[in-house]
Amino acid sequence: MVDVGGKVRKPGVHSLPAGSRVADALRAAGGVRPGTKTDGLNRARFLVDGEQVIVGASLPPGAGTTAGGSAGSPGSPGSAGAGGAAPAAPVSLNTATADQLETLPGVGPVLAQHIIDYRTQHGGFRSVDELREVNGIGERRFADLRDLVRP
Repeated sequence: MVDVGGKVRKPGVHSLPAGSRVADALRAAGGVRPGTKTDGLNRARFLVDGEQVIVGASLPPGAGTTAGGSAGSPGSPGSAGAGGAAPAAPVSLNTATADQLETLPGVGPVLAQHIIDYRTQHGGFRSVDELREVNGIGERRFADLRDLVRP
C-alpha cells in the first residue's frame, strides 16, 4: 500500500504488488499532471509498504518524497533509502526484496540474503526479535534495525 499525492491525476492510497517501483505507483495514480517537473524523482526506486510519494509539491528538505527536487533524497521520509539512509516506513522482513533490505543501515547483499534465507527456512518472521537469530546480526546491529523493520 502506497499513498500517492500531489500533482497526479488520481491521488490516494493504491495497492501495488511487492517489488513495485515509483513508476508503478505513478501509473496507479493515473500519471503525473501535465507540466509537473519530475527531474528529481527516481522512478526506478523500489517502494516500501506504507510509504508516501508526493509529486510536484514544494516541501522543506527532508519533509517527504517529492518530485521536482528532493525525491528519494537520502534520509527523507518516504524515501526507500537511496544512498543507504533508512526508509521511513518499516521494512517487512517477510516480503522485502534483497534490494529493499539493503536500504537498511548496515545491511548489504550478504546480510540481505541471510535474512531471506532465514525467512525461507523458518516460514517467515513471527516477530522482529527473531532477527537476532539471523547469521550476521548481533545485538548492536539488531538495536539499529529493530525500529526500522516489522515481521
